[in-house]
Amino acid sequence: MSTNTKKATTKGKRYSSEEKQEIVDFVNSFNAENGRGGQSAASKKFGISQLTVASWLKGAGSAPAAPAKRGPKAGKAAAKSAAASTKSGGINGKLSALLALGNEIEKTEKSLAQLKAKFASIKASL
Repeated sequence: MSTNTKKATTKGKRYSSEEKQEIVDFVNSFNAENGRGGQSAASKKFGISQLTVASWLKGAGSAPAAPAKRGPKAGKAAAKSAAASTKSGGINGKLSALLALGNEIEKTEKSLAQLKAKFASIKASL
């Protein structure tokens, strides 16, 4: 007695290189703005596995998100990262690099303004 039942199979979605690049750019942009969490955000936004996102980042030459650096060397790291992404990508890579550098410049300018205010306060007290 054999029954002819068909096993339900599901095929995974295939992503084009443009779709993959869009997701990689989203992760890089998110990480530039927030320091980290881009893989998780992309996973939720696009409905794909974090492992898949990590694989695409590795294939694109982007490192997985690391905790944001603090201190004076953070600017140098952002500049190196931006330079590396402009070499490896097209217009999207360059836009991501510009965004990362712009955010780093904004943070640095805020820090500089705070230091100048502190300097002026101490100078005035002399």
